[in-house]
Amino acid sequence: MLRDSPKSRSRSARAAAHWLPNGTAAYARILALTGAAQTSIRCETYIWGNDPVAHRFRAAFARAAARGVRVHVLIDGVGSSSLPAGYWQELENAGGTVRVFNPISLRHFSIRDHRKIFIVDDAIAITGGFNIAAEYDGDGVTSGWRDLGLELTDPAVIRPLVTAFDEMFAAHELRPWLLRRIPRRTTPPQARTSEVGPVLFSGPHLVRNEFSRQLLRLLKSARHVRIASAYFAPSFRLRRALRGVARRGGTVELLLAGPTDVPLAQLAARSLYGALLKAGIRIWEYQPQVLHTKLALVDDTLFVGSANLDARSLAINYELTVHLRDAALAAEAAADFDRDLKHSRAITYSEWKKTRTWLTRLRGSWARFLITKVDPWLARRQMRGLS
Repeated sequence: MLRDSPKSRSRSARAAAHWLPNGTAAYARILALTGAAQTSIRCETYIWGNDPVAHRFRAAFARAAARGVRVHVLIDGVGSSSLPAGYWQELENAGGTVRVFNPISLRHFSIRDHRKIFIVDDAIAITGGFNIAAEYDGDGVTSGWRDLGLELTDPAVIRPLVTAFDEMFAAHELRPWLLRRIPRRTTPPQARTSEVGPVLFSGPHLVRNEFSRQLLRLLKSARHVRIASAYFAPSFRLRRALRGVARRGGTVELLLAGPTDVPLAQLAARSLYGALLKAGIRIWEYQPQVLHTKLALVDDTLFVGSANLDARSLAINYELTVHLRDAALAAEAAADFDRDLKHSRAITYSEWKKTRTWLTRLRGSWARFLITKVDPWLARRQMRGLS
């Protein structure tokens, strides 16, 4: 999709991808696809809740398995730790298979599977920020966390997603000999200096983070940048690149969380606002609900998936990001971004400065230290022997 001529690329992208604007729309589409599935269902998620919304998915998957569809579900050991023993019996009795990635243990606690993938019949895939849980079911304004998904049908996207799921499904116990089956390099050597995609994978054992690398590459010449991120603590290089866009006359707009489920991450993010605002970057905090969207728009290129712009997503978790260049699809996302801004509070430098008491600065510094230094250090130690 990314290597055709501009006109054919645009036509193929429009036919092969469309937005799912909130959790309600995404859930309805996944359940409809589940009901129509003929051969296979793959579902990978960080959180599977113990609530009526998740129970509805479990029942739908069980009905699909009972009619002969191969159903594989992969959940994370920490993210889905609320599930009771025997929770999956209905699905397993129907013929489905459920695996837990890295069940809770102190030895490798930090290594998590944060990816979100739903694939039906090796033909249609959905990814984005939402897990399978009640808090994501809503329009993101009046109810439910604010999130975004993308439905894809292009074989160039489906094939790597299927392969990635199957490899992680096999390596779910986090054993060294299984993890070595997951490729260390996400792109061939000849492509590593140019645009790659359409799926970028992240993980603690990979050589480099392709999402971060491709974003940095595009920021060098970007004119218009819009980022929505639930948790925001990017590397110094990324922050410098964003400031560079604004200082050479481009526009950079950040939509970050107002209400949040991770106060420590918000403390870290707010400690970074000052330098960004002084450089001319505009920042908003979303107000009606918890913002959980993971989206980056750089001119006519978009990145959407499970990865936030923070140290855990960029250096620790297993993540995936879909990377497409399509002006029409990016324009739709930009219009959605504009609608979100109407529900957001703009942050000014003078207002931010007034909040920076010595205690606030201390708490922000400690939060950033824990998130960007301690957490990656601990993950690297726990990854020894697995890479």
